[in-house]
Amino acid sequence: MKIPLKYTLRNFRTRRLTTAITVIGIALVVFVFAAVLMMAYGVEKTLVATGSNDNVLVARKAANGEISSILLSNDYNTVLTLPHVARNPDGSPVATGDVVVVINQEKVSGGLSNLTVRGVSQNAFVIRPQFKLAEGRTFNPGAREVIVGSSVAKNFVGMSIGSTVKFGGDMWTVVGRYDGGGSGFDSEVWGDADQLMDAFNRRGGYSTMTFKLDDPKSYSAFVAAFNREPRLQQFEPKLERRFFEEQSEAMSMFIRILGIFITVIFSFGATIGAMITMYAAVANRTVEVGTLRALGFRRRSVLSAFLMESLMISLLGGMLGLFLASFLQFFSVSTLNYGSFSELEFSFALSPSIVTSSILFALAMGFIGGFLPAVRAARLNIVNALRSA
Repeated sequence: MKIPLKYTLRNFRTRRLTTAITVIGIALVVFVFAAVLMMAYGVEKTLVATGSNDNVLVARKAANGEISSILLSNDYNTVLTLPHVARNPDGSPVATGDVVVVINQEKVSGGLSNLTVRGVSQNAFVIRPQFKLAEGRTFNPGAREVIVGSSVAKNFVGMSIGSTVKFGGDMWTVVGRYDGGGSGFDSEVWGDADQLMDAFNRRGGYSTMTFKLDDPKSYSAFVAAFNREPRLQQFEPKLERRFFEEQSEAMSMFIRILGIFITVIFSFGATIGAMITMYAAVANRTVEVGTLRALGFRRRSVLSAFLMESLMISLLGGMLGLFLASFLQFFSVSTLNYGSFSELEFSFALSPSIVTSSILFALAMGFIGGFLPAVRAARLNIVNALRSA
């Protein structure tokens, strides 16, 4: 015979305090666990949103990121001779050569931090549809003017419209603020590529180039043509989204490893709390267990009942922890991105896989914490249990 579920539910009411304490303990651990995963996923989501599967980014093979890549004007023009590069109505290629540098700038919260400055051409606004001018105007080609991402305007000193900022040995005027659609571009400053080349003595050399495909399905054909070109053997083309996704891997992996290590330590406390709760439940219900066994319930039924009780407690804790963690989606974090060595703002993000992982993690704590007490309850001798009344 199986012990009915209402027997387990009734015991929750008789041990409200100890059950509540255990639920809260598990909830706090799950909250930390989910927060770590949400932070790592937030980094990935922000950087993936920076790229598009319609665009191809070309960088030097040995480069770890855009700032360590260099692509000369001759190489840039060679790429544009290949097939499947989209064209404007006037026949010019829909492409931009980007000059990417990192500067130091004072943060509103205090201290200095690295900030990415990207030199682009006017085509950059065509191939990056997430870009939207929120305030002011775009920079004029050939002028020492810049526009700033929404995150930069919020987190850095002297980045409001009309302000001037010094870098590259010159003063640059902030003429606009743009919205990058929650992408990594929100954490950048954009200016004219030729002006940045001149300011940083990089004449004739871009960091990377990005162009729009004439058809997203043409990527494989373009790569084949690219690999056949002997002048481009030291470069590698990637879908823009894939490139920025790879830039997130080091940082998100670091967050996961460090966070999960801390969470596992905390989980020992929650698991021990669940174990104490269940051992106390067995001790207080010795006579009940003896009666159940005398009525014909088997040992495995008793074990299942107590294990189910522990799993239900952990499930409640897991759901509470996830509920609390879901509010983190309203917060943003600004920190150093290891891929670009510059400031990156991102939001906590929740996904179905994080929900599943968090619930399974909570149930694992409940199973580990409840198994031994459940075994002890199942092994109670009927006669000895009834005598303890």
